[in-house]
Amino acid sequence: MGVLKIESPMHHLTNQSNSPDIAKRLIITTPFLRFWFAFVSPIFKGIRDGEYQEFFTNFKNKKGEFVHFVFEQLCHEFIKKQFSSEGIYSLGRYWDDRSQIELIAKTTTGKIIAGSCKYTNTKIKKSHLNYLFYEYEKIQLPVDVVVLFSKSGFSSELKSLKEQNLKLYTTKSLKALL
Repeated sequence: MGVLKIESPMHHLTNQSNSPDIAKRLIITTPFLRFWFAFVSPIFKGIRDGEYQEFFTNFKNKKGEFVHFVFEQLCHEFIKKQFSSEGIYSLGRYWDDRSQIELIAKTTTGKIIAGSCKYTNTKIKKSHLNYLFYEYEKIQLPVDVVVLFSKSGFSSELKSLKEQNLKLYTTKSLKALL
C-alpha cells in the first residue's frame, strides 16, 4: 500500500559496505501517518476521553524531531531539483553506530554531494562544516560538493567560505519546490 518503506544507508558510497554496524530503517512514508503513530495512536484512549495534556506534553517534547525529519525530506527533494541537470543517480542518508550523514547523493557523472539539514534556531557555524569533513574522512566518503541547509541561516565566517564546492541553503531556498 506504500505506507512503509525500508531505507538502507548509502554505505555503498563509502568504505563501510561490509560493516556489521549498519542496519536498515523502517520509514512511514507520509507525514500524517508519522504524526498519528508518534503522537495520537499511543494515547488514543485518553484523547478519545477528552484528556489532552499527555498529547500536548508528548508533542512538545518530540516536535523538533518530527519537524526535522520532514525538513530533511524537503532538502532531499530540493537537491533532486537543484542538481537535475547533472542527474541524481541515488539519494539518501548514511548511518552506522558512530556516524550519521543526513544527505548523500551521487550524480550520473559520479559526483558525490553530501551535507546536513539543520532545523534549529541557531545559525550553522564553521565548526559544523569542520565536523562534517571529519565525518566524511572517517568513513572515507569522497565528497565533491557539500550542501548545508539551515532554518536559521549561517555564520558570517561560514558564508565567506561559500564557493562552488560549498552550497548554503535556507528555508527560503525551499520555495523552489513549490
